[in-house]
Parts: sequence; C-alpha cells; structure tokens
Amino acid sequence: MLARQRQELILDEIRRTGAVQVNELVTRLGVSDMTIRRDLDVLAKRGLAEKVYGGATSVVGRSTEEPGFEAKSVRALPQKEAICARAAGLIRPGTAIGISAGTTTWTFARFLDDVPELTVVTNSIRVADALQRAGRTDRTVVLTGGVRTPSDALVGPVAVQTLRSLHLDVVFLGVHGMADGPGFTTPNLNESETDRALVEAGRRLVVLADHTKWGIVGISTIASLDEAHVLVTDDGLAEDVHELLTDRVGELILASTPDEAAV
Repeated sequence: MLARQRQELILDEIRRTGAVQVNELVTRLGVSDMTIRRDLDVLAKRGLAEKVYGGATSVVGRSTEEPGFEAKSVRALPQKEAICARAAGLIRPGTAIGISAGTTTWTFARFLDDVPELTVVTNSIRVADALQRAGRTDRTVVLTGGVRTPSDALVGPVAVQTLRSLHLDVVFLGVHGMADGPGFTTPNLNESETDRALVEAGRRLVVLADHTKWGIVGISTIASLDEAHVLVTDDGLAEDVHELLTDRVGELILASTPDEAAV
C-alpha cells in the first residue's frame, strides 16, 4: 500500500471516530509503528489531524466544536494523569465534593480510590461509574439527573435544580478551554449552565486543565479565571502564560509530567 493510500485510510478513521491509536493502526495496516508515526506527522503538518500521546485526533476548530469523548480521552494523557494525581491530594477525607463531566475529571475519579468517606456529586455518568467501580462502602455517589448528552453528561433544568439545592466543600471542574478574558469555557451551551450551577454549589473551585487548553475559547463561559481558588495544570505552560495565571487565579499548581516517548 502506498503512503498516500495509507494516510487517506488513517484520515478517514479519524473523521469517523475522532481519534486513532498507533498500536491499533500498526495491527490493522500491517506496518511498523515508525511508519504510522511518519504518516501522522504528514497529516499533522497538513493541518488534517492533531498528534497526541500514542496517536492522533481530529483538529479542534470552531467555538461550538466538541470532539467526542473517546477522542478527547487520549489527548494529553500523561499531563492529565499528573494533574489528577496532584489534585487528589487536595481532598480531605469525609468531605462533600462535586465533579463535572469530561475526560480529565473522568481520569481524576480514578485517582480517588484511597480517599475515605467521600460524598461525590456529579453530572457525569462516566465519572459515577468510575467511582462506583472502586467498591468503597464508605462512599456516596450522587448523580444529578437530567438530559443525557452524547458525552454522557447530564444537563438541563433537572440537573441545574438539583445542584442549586446542594452545598459542597469543593468542586473539581474540567474545561474545554481557558483564556485571558473569556476565562474557562465550553463549546456546549447546555453543559455551561449546568457547570455554572455546580460551581455555585461549591465553597471552593479547583479547575483541572492541561496546558493545551490555554488559548482555546468555547462559545460559553463557565467561570472567570479569578473565580478559581486553585488551577491545577502541567508544566508545559509558556512562561508568559504562567505569569498571567499566577496573577489571576488564587493558587497555581504545576504538575510535573514524566518524559514521554516520541509520539
């Protein structure tokens, strides 16, 4: 198979599913991982795909464009895991916390297995499932109810009404993008209203966002930068962005990311 044919097949798969992984393409196309990585380099240079750890995803574009859950789950994965490990250390046993929907917060849920006596309120079916799988009998998981989105978030009036009746110690928020001016944003109008209600239910707001989220602006603002008591991100931020965020958020925590293999 010619390189161009192979790249067209890869691009078709990215458009169909939102993401591809190197190991799966190696098996499917019967070529080496270095060949697949070169193909992904070509697609990325042409602006047709975005390289991520272990593969590639569709390109993020318009302010209302939101990749599927599977596509987002492989983006900046080492950074997400480092962020979530640091954020889990902020939780005290016996507290009531809120967790928003998203791939970063879904990853975060899997870092809470050792925290006892938690009450967790979430509008994410995937987050709730991850917490329940831990099998802790001292944990209470509350789903808000609401209308289910394609990314398994529960949104709408039922979710908002539920959240407005609650009082949480800390809310952990995942975001689509963050920027000076718009603040923390999402491309989904329905989710933004629910996320704002979740933020208002908490005494403290902790935002979990890797450095690739900087400069991305969704159509709707969830919270301004200065509403975040803590922002946990990774050490990939540019120096000027680091300085700006240090001035704007209550506390900036940088999670160190282990050196990655070339992708």
